[in-house]
Amino acid sequence: MSHMKPVYGLLSAAAIVVSSVSCGDVARTGRSPMFLVIESLTATRGGASSAAESNTLLSDVQAIVTSPPPCSAESPCRTIFSDSGKAILRMNAKNIGTPDHGIVPTTNNEITVFRYRVVYRRADGRNTPGVDVPYPLEGAATGTIAVGGTLPMTFELVRHAAKAESPLVELVSNPTVISTVTEVTFYGRDMVGNEVSATGSMLIDFGNFGD
Repeated sequence: MSHMKPVYGLLSAAAIVVSSVSCGDVARTGRSPMFLVIESLTATRGGASSAAESNTLLSDVQAIVTSPPPCSAESPCRTIFSDSGKAILRMNAKNIGTPDHGIVPTTNNEITVFRYRVVYRRADGRNTPGVDVPYPLEGAATGTIAVGGTLPMTFELVRHAAKAESPLVELVSNPTVISTVTEVTFYGRDMVGNEVSATGSMLIDFGNFGD
């Protein structure tokens, strides 16, 4: 049985490696020494002047407006508004050090966010873009997170064009509501070129809601 010892040794070593990978996945996400963190993610309904930011969104596929002219109470206009999102971003060090020797980030660790992506998903698994859900949205939004600071970032969450395309345009004359868990991912890099990203999600219900 002595010839089996090296095999056991290899299996033990492999088990240690697998365990290390599993436990350290988060800590090794990307090459940057910093995490990109979404502190909060909110949305504002387009065209509603009194709408407040919320962690969920009722996205109206059509709005009735009475101003400015030629729109009036007697002759209201049917229009489309995009919906906006807002994120508060910050960064955390992957290695927090020890109580006696804490890690102090420098300006090299500052993160510049430059792009985001929005993907809409239905809970029932019917997720064909342009049929079941709106097409994914890729957008540009730039800002830098300074050491110890946060970055408020406003971005387009639902495009005007999406409300004029299937499946949202059909909701104008249909009482159906399409409910989606919407993922928003922000992409950036630190000052030495290491890429970072972070994903958050919110509930968006699409429908022709009352104005």
